[in-house]
Amino acid sequence: MADEDRVPWQGWRRKGEDAGLPAAKGPGSRRPFGATWWGRAWLEALEQRARLDPGRLSRGRSYARRGSVVELTVSPGEVEAVVQGSRVTPYQVTVRIRAFSSAEWDSVLEVVSAQIGRVAALLDGELPPEVIDDVRDAGLELLPGAGEVLTHCTCPDFAVPCKHSAAVCYLIADSLDDDPFALLLLRGRRKDELLATLRTRRGSTAAPVLAPRTPPPTGIPAIAAFARYLSPAAPPTQDDRSAAGSVPVPAPPRPLAAPGVPAAVRVLDPPRSSGVDVRDLVALATDAAQRAWELASGDGDGGLNLTFEQDLARRASKALGTPDLADLAHRAGITARQLTTWAVAWREAGPGGLAVTLDDPVEVDPEALTEALEALPHATIEANRVTTGKLQLRLGKDGLWYRFDQHFNDWTLTRPPTADPRDLL
Repeated sequence: MADEDRVPWQGWRRKGEDAGLPAAKGPGSRRPFGATWWGRAWLEALEQRARLDPGRLSRGRSYARRGSVVELTVSPGEVEAVVQGSRVTPYQVTVRIRAFSSAEWDSVLEVVSAQIGRVAALLDGELPPEVIDDVRDAGLELLPGAGEVLTHCTCPDFAVPCKHSAAVCYLIADSLDDDPFALLLLRGRRKDELLATLRTRRGSTAAPVLAPRTPPPTGIPAIAAFARYLSPAAPPTQDDRSAAGSVPVPAPPRPLAAPGVPAAVRVLDPPRSSGVDVRDLVALATDAAQRAWELASGDGDGGLNLTFEQDLARRASKALGTPDLADLAHRAGITARQLTTWAVAWREAGPGGLAVTLDDPVEVDPEALTEALEALPHATIEANRVTTGKLQLRLGKDGLWYRFDQHFNDWTLTRPPTADPRDLL
């Protein structure tokens, strides 16, 4: 077997660990297997379809959690691994799965090539779960079925599978978490070879581009096209360029009455090495749908001109009262308490409220504070801030007054702004 057909997988070794040390959290760790869709699909096939001894699989799962597998390599049709047992010399384990023949792969690619979206996803380096259905349409099964998982180990245990082999079977799920194309490699086809074949097939089936026999039409102005739309019985003539000026342009359709949510599609879990959580992707897609609706409906600019602090406060205002706010604060590198203050300011007064919350005291014309001092005669003044007890009025750069109340030594904006400070009392 050529070296380029062998893919060593080192997902079992965490950063900073030496070979042979446990990859899990320690003896007795209950860390799960199958963090992505493909990893879980492998486990389901392993535990429910492959008809391996459940007791042996259970022992192998525990053995895998101990970090006993110190080396694992995926090759076409088999996985080779080194497992450290109770003896000094580690055991050599081989897990075999039947690789598809060239004719079978041709059948599979014939089905896949007919799905334009599937081909696009594969060429982008993604392996959509629907490929399983494509392989089934070709009369095959991508995931192993009954009797397809064959194991061999150099240990003296004659049980099949032994706990060393079963441990390797579970760690294959981790390799699929990192690269689902490893499953195609087990069936005999490398990723680069597969993609090259798909590109060739797509290129050979593309329609040839023919040069036009006659010059393309010059077209008509859009306003004339609308005239044809309004009066289909009277097609535009050469005079339409001048005559169409008086034709009313139909109004574009209005968007939905409220923003929608992303379509309910099967979400692919990103590879574990990416550090991206699928829940974050769904949250970003939902937020993008909201902002797109604002643009389409004319209700705001979709937040396209927001600063980092403004966009963070905007997102946090939607997470007030939920654990998501603390998570967002952690990712942004600020405290949850500080982000809560920003979120409340944004909810109450938008960009102006956040600005007067973040800005340091600024000097203003003393006459601008006259009305606030009349309303709070015993207050103290610091630049643009008028304070009495646990109440503070701040004059923003927009000329509006903002009320802040002190809670746990923090000043929090509590009301929408107004031009008259007395309205905030």
